[in-house]
Amino acid sequence: MRTDRRALALATLVLAGCTTFSDDGGFGEVQKIASERLGSNAVWQRTDEDAARARNDVQRLLAKELSVGDAVQIALLNNPGLQASYAELGIAEADLVQAGRIGNPRFSYLHTSQGGERKLEWALTFPIIDILTIPLRTKIEDRRFALAKVDAGRRVLEVAAETRRTWYQAVAAHETARYMDQVRDAAEASAELARRMARAGNFPKITEMREQVFYAETVAQLARVRQAAIAERERLTRLMGLYGDDVRFKLPERLPDLPASPPELKDAEQTAMAQRLDIQAARRESEGLAESLGLTKATRFINALELGPARTKEDPEPWKSGYELSLEVPIFDWGSAKVARAEATYMRSVRRIAEAAVDARSEVRESHSAYVTAYETAKHYRDEIVPLRKKISEESLLRYNGMLISVFELLADSREQVGAVNGYIEALRDYWVADAELQAALNGAGGGRRATARAAAMTVASPRGGH
Repeated sequence: MRTDRRALALATLVLAGCTTFSDDGGFGEVQKIASERLGSNAVWQRTDEDAARARNDVQRLLAKELSVGDAVQIALLNNPGLQASYAELGIAEADLVQAGRIGNPRFSYLHTSQGGERKLEWALTFPIIDILTIPLRTKIEDRRFALAKVDAGRRVLEVAAETRRTWYQAVAAHETARYMDQVRDAAEASAELARRMARAGNFPKITEMREQVFYAETVAQLARVRQAAIAERERLTRLMGLYGDDVRFKLPERLPDLPASPPELKDAEQTAMAQRLDIQAARRESEGLAESLGLTKATRFINALELGPARTKEDPEPWKSGYELSLEVPIFDWGSAKVARAEATYMRSVRRIAEAAVDARSEVRESHSAYVTAYETAKHYRDEIVPLRKKISEESLLRYNGMLISVFELLADSREQVGAVNGYIEALRDYWVADAELQAALNGAGGGRRATARAAAMTVASPRGGH
């Protein structure tokens, strides 16, 4: 009996020390994803020192004009929701460590007496099922921990993609607002000129009203685009987790130029299937459920088995040694419902993998099509529409100088050029947003279908003259 006790105690000590907490809490893999796919550094602010370093990095980036890469880096350093999501890593690792430990032993003590007789019993039992299933439980929780790391990496990519989209939209909105402010000034001057000429009797009343309504519509349009610029800037501010004086960050005055040619993307679907984190997460979840199903089947009949040494004493007899075995008897519940539930959960995960694969391929195709279309549209504005409008305005100016057209015909051509310039700003914005959406679709960080709706919501019709 003494040898058995020593063996049991030794097994307990060995098994209890199998799994320990890692140095980085699993965050190293998240940092690798951010570095390889974004060229940025993800930081988990677990201590005051971490928070102070992140704060210094944020201040350094805010001290200069904010590029799209700077905005993404600040979001990865400072986004509160992203920092909160990292706690899932700590929870998953704690579950993994817990799975590698057996439950505490149970001590029971009995004392009865009647008259001069007294009975004493005690027992120390250990959860045998816990000991036997430690390897399988640990394997299951290890998969869940791996899944948590993939989910955290996917969340990093989602925040980065949303920050990129919002940066492009914020810069475009502010560029449009500045341009529309200049248009408003020109429309005001035109309306005032028309008013003076009408008073002098040199101008038809209807033409004066056309100039007045164009000015009024331009004022209303300017108010809308200014509010759109504020809204996009605030969205970017929230993504970067900024407040106080930090919200005064400076954005560039205009969007980056259109590339000379769109980068080629070969085997987009295969690339997405290989590197999309949502596909990886679905696969790991299914593998973990398969392991869990095995555990459920193994313990369907024996849910609580405990074994340990016991001693009993009845006066005036001496102490008697032995062991106590505790076993749950499956009379009413044979575990079939648990197994059926586990099997159904596993099959659900398998079907979700198939769904994720179909969605991934479709999203990549859609995003790539939107990307190419946005590039061609922006290129058409840049190379065809805007230059033609500029030539028309120059020709109109020559005709005006030769006294072949009136000043208001010249202004009418200028108003048409306003629409072309606004159209190009919107087309260039849509291209860069489509580029961000395509990268997100390849990484599994938010679908490409949102780009079209978001771009449509951002589009503001350019004011046109009534001439």
